[in-house]
Amino acid sequence: MEVIPLKRFAPLLIITAGCLWGTMGLFVRHLGAMGLSSMEIVEARSIIAMLILFPCTALRDRSLLKIRLKNIWPLIGTGVLSMVFFNFCYFSTIATMNLSAAAILLYTAPIFVMLMSIPLFREKLTLRKALALLLAFSGCCLVSGIASATASLTAAGLLLGLGSGFGYALYSIFSRIGLNQGLSSITITNYTFLMAAIGGAFFTDFRAILSALHTYGLLLLGFLVFYCIVTTILPYLLYTAGLSQVENGPASVMASVEPVVATLLGFLVFSETPTISAVIGMILVLTALVILSIGPSKQAA
Repeated sequence: MEVIPLKRFAPLLIITAGCLWGTMGLFVRHLGAMGLSSMEIVEARSIIAMLILFPCTALRDRSLLKIRLKNIWPLIGTGVLSMVFFNFCYFSTIATMNLSAAAILLYTAPIFVMLMSIPLFREKLTLRKALALLLAFSGCCLVSGIASATASLTAAGLLLGLGSGFGYALYSIFSRIGLNQGLSSITITNYTFLMAAIGGAFFTDFRAILSALHTYGLLLLGFLVFYCIVTTILPYLLYTAGLSQVENGPASVMASVEPVVATLLGFLVFSETPTISAVIGMILVLTALVILSIGPSKQAA
């Protein structure tokens, strides 16, 4: 029986990761109703992910948990400089402007990824990549509602929003460095959440988490575990595995299916009717995914 190479499935892995990230809003709304703030949710999912992943990885293959001194800095990059910094900037952006503007600035991430990957990994900015990037970013702007977003744009909000996009992009950059050092996608995912849990502890009110657990007990704990598996463990494993076979720039654009999924779920679950511009935006994002998925994607050096 012929073994199908991972490279053939890599785009599907990345797009699936983006789809799973797109379900995050469903969980966050419920967890927020249970009394947890955004940063408390981020820290809780990092801790739970770490507690689930490390024992499972140790049982499967302990060698996957072995790292060298040179591996620590890119893992700090994925966990602290990316995950914690990105979430801190993103939630701060939401506090200073509306959600649409925050989402638009967050999805500057593929631009940062492509620009940084050119000098760092010698990726070429081809016409196909540039077209896909333009379509995806334009689509995200339309899905997020750019017309209503610009009214609340402030200098502080702009810097924080661009910071969230930059932090979001750093995961692809530091993951690529880790992969180039010989780390597996599972190893990177494990230590990303360890580093994120340590870094996020400085921004988290643990008393609020304990209070919520005291009120809701096993219901909250079970929901947090399910939320962590669906929106954290699975997508990060899939994305990092796909990244080992796809260049950073195209991978980042493929993951931008996330706001499309979020919009569709808002319509199906919360009866949030998408606007005509949102529908056009979704079509643009899906077109970008098709352009990247059917074209050649060489693994970065």
